[in-house]
Amino acid sequence: MSDIKKVVLAYSGGLDTSVILKWLQVTYGCEVVTFTADLGQGEELEPARAKARLMGVPDEHIYIDDLREEFVRDFVFPMMRANARYEGDYLLGTSIARPLISKRLVEIARETGADAIAHGATGKGNDQVRFELSAYALEPGIKVIAPWREWDLTSRTALIAWAEQHQIPVPKDKRGESPFSTDANLLHTSSEGKVLENPWDEVPDYVFSRTVNPEDAPDLPEYITIDFECGDGTALNGTAMSPATLLTALNELGRKHGIGRLDLVENRFVGMKSRGMYETPGGTIYAAAHRGIESITLDRGAAHLKDELMPRYAEMIYNGFWFAPEREMLQAAIDHSQARVSGTVRLKLYKGLASVVGRKSPNSLYSERHVTFEDDAGAYDQKDAAGFIKLNALRLRLLAQRDRG
Repeated sequence: MSDIKKVVLAYSGGLDTSVILKWLQVTYGCEVVTFTADLGQGEELEPARAKARLMGVPDEHIYIDDLREEFVRDFVFPMMRANARYEGDYLLGTSIARPLISKRLVEIARETGADAIAHGATGKGNDQVRFELSAYALEPGIKVIAPWREWDLTSRTALIAWAEQHQIPVPKDKRGESPFSTDANLLHTSSEGKVLENPWDEVPDYVFSRTVNPEDAPDLPEYITIDFECGDGTALNGTAMSPATLLTALNELGRKHGIGRLDLVENRFVGMKSRGMYETPGGTIYAAAHRGIESITLDRGAAHLKDELMPRYAEMIYNGFWFAPEREMLQAAIDHSQARVSGTVRLKLYKGLASVVGRKSPNSLYSERHVTFEDDAGAYDQKDAAGFIKLNALRLRLLAQRDRG
């Protein structure tokens, strides 16, 4: 501990990270630099600055960074190019934010000459793995402090008692049992624990914070268009937008129409199953649109290969291997596939659903001449199919002949 003189802490300003801040000062006798990331979580972040000041952190050691554009441009959009979903459903909203936070923690540690970084992830979850794998990939000699794996504050009661003992303000709403925990950013909000722990019980409506109940959504559908260029969204309803601005606008549309709710039991990297509720309103719309534009611009072979690679790619992100060479290799292949994924997708938003109802592209591979039920003017000779079928059936016929003796 005597080797640790300065620590950069991922700091939200909430009770847990405020206790961690004080605990680091008391236990390690070190300076603490706080880092609060604005990832579009929708919360006022200046209170985190005031809280850090109150706990003795000088202004030059308080970092509050707006990372929304970087988050969507360099992390969310590359992931969306792969159509990544963990275990077929989860759009990886929490997972994809962790490598960016770790990246900035390491950068601030270099800027301030810190000896270590610290985070508030528990020893039961995935986030500890994601934070630390990313940090070590970027700075192999960095020291990481994970208080939840070190201290003996094993309950909320103990945490509050320790906070009061050290004059850390405890909000009134933190004194009772928290009904569930949440994590939010521009892509999603996740909730887990307490009232959500029994996978048989339906998620109470009060848990949802970013979407109206689909049953209460407007009775009339809304039609929108999203433009894509080389696999990335560039405009909504014909208006050009930056990545973060586009996702923010889609979030509002998804909220209004009750789109993006997911009740999921997933397999954590650390070995246990957990039940969570995810709200990804804009991301769900965007993901549907991206699949829509790929459907007319990607060749069958490339599209099917992407679908085969996607589960592996999604698992890498979920498990914390964003900065690993295998993810970067897959990303290069995925990005290559997107060179001609450009055009416009029209979607219908209605009662919890985002449905693709139209798509067009200057790079379209869809040929009406070839698929028409009318006269195709010689574009396709149907007689060719006979030889195609016979050649593909040859091995099946030989197998059948052998097996019949």
